[in-house]
Amino acid sequence: MSYNVRMDNDKKTKPQVTSGWYVYIVLCRDNSYYTGITTDIKRRITEHNSSKKGAKYTRNKRPVKLVYQEPAPSRSSAAKREYEIKSLTARGKNHLIFTNQSDQ
Repeated sequence: MSYNVRMDNDKKTKPQVTSGWYVYIVLCRDNSYYTGITTDIKRRITEHNSSKKGAKYTRNKRPVKLVYQEPAPSRSSAAKREYEIKSLTARGKNHLIFTNQSDQ
């Protein structure tokens, strides 16, 4: 008995391996969004809420709440995705957040 095995090198079919980088969106107290990248989401949210290491933007908008996260294969791709998300309108960010809630 023989088997035909198909080797597919198409990048679209390979699983995305994360390097530990994430893109995230937090909802601020004033209902604005802040988007950032990190290797440790839990630590970063804590920094946003209770430390000077949090982004300047979020310091007077505490508490913040994590509403979206997505893994990235590298720091570079995380930064590129962050830029894409920051370029979205509030409506676009809402759509991204609410259409991906079941994935969280």
